[in-house]
Amino acid sequence: MIEKLFTKIANRVAHLAGLSPTFALCCLIVIVWGVSGPLFAFSDTWQLVINTGTTIITFLMVFLIQNTQNRDGAAIQAKLDELIRVSAAKNTFIGIEHLTEAEVQEIRAKCERAAKRHDEKIATMAAKKAFAQKRGAKKSAA
Repeated sequence: MIEKLFTKIANRVAHLAGLSPTFALCCLIVIVWGVSGPLFAFSDTWQLVINTGTTIITFLMVFLIQNTQNRDGAAIQAKLDELIRVSAAKNTFIGIEHLTEAEVQEIRAKCERAAKRHDEKIATMAAKKAFAQKRGAKKSAA
């Protein structure tokens, strides 16, 4: 119950925070605060208002946005895992996000080496085919 409510609030706040009118409103608040400086003689209290307000908003937004990103990342990972599961790809890649950074880097290096070998194989086959076609064209011309 509380988790669903938090998720709903986090999604809504994250969505609203990313809108251009929200940015414009924040700019307006800062401009009004800046223009009001002479009215309050640029006092410590005047400065404290903006500092406290922005600190509180930033502090809360960090948690809301992180929650949203965590869920988005987990959803994308689940979708990718399902695509891997139903395809000809290696199922051993499912769940690698839970490995250490070093383990993931090792898997990534293996994938890059395999891709390079594949690219080299394709290039070699293409070169042989082009050479054979060129040779065939010379024979038919003679």
